[in-house]
Amino acid sequence: MGIYIIRHGQTERNSRQVLQGRSDDPLNEAGVAQARAAAGRLRGVRFDRVFTSPLRRAVQTAELVAPGVPLTVDRRLIEMDYGPYEGAGLRELPPEVLRFFQDFVHNPAPAGMEQLPCVVARAGEFLEEIRGLEGNILISTHAIAMKGLLEYLTPDAKGAYWSRFIENCAVYFFDLKNGAFTVPGEWQGG
Repeated sequence: MGIYIIRHGQTERNSRQVLQGRSDDPLNEAGVAQARAAAGRLRGVRFDRVFTSPLRRAVQTAELVAPGVPLTVDRRLIEMDYGPYEGAGLRELPPEVLRFFQDFVHNPAPAGMEQLPCVVARAGEFLEEIRGLEGNILISTHAIAMKGLLEYLTPDAKGAYWSRFIENCAVYFFDLKNGAFTVPGEWQGG
């Protein structure tokens, strides 16, 4: 069994550097091209199951990467809820959000935003539920949700994934060996 986590392709809000959160934007032209390129990197993998966030950008990415494989939508894979900060420009963030983004580990999310421990908890619940599945699995999700999955899989990371930049259509891979998830690593293809 191999499990591949992919961040969705680019959207117009991504290109404008705006907090997208749970806004349900589709992929833009560049995002479609990124998803097709990711499909090329993953062409040697036959996916048996595909799980996706309910948001269009993740669904479209999953469809492009694993065409013909039925999708299972799971709300636990949705992006972090940015609450009142949804749509804020990354260059003009309010001070409380900027403080949070500068040090995720030591600063809780501002009031109204989903807290990171909640992201990790829902990610972990999802991963534990799929633990017994066999075959190759694709998980199509979002940057912060993906970091929650990676944090859950790597408890020794102690928050290291929160500040890591994960580009559109980046893929991480992990496996299940002797009943335990392996440490995830970035998938380069091949």
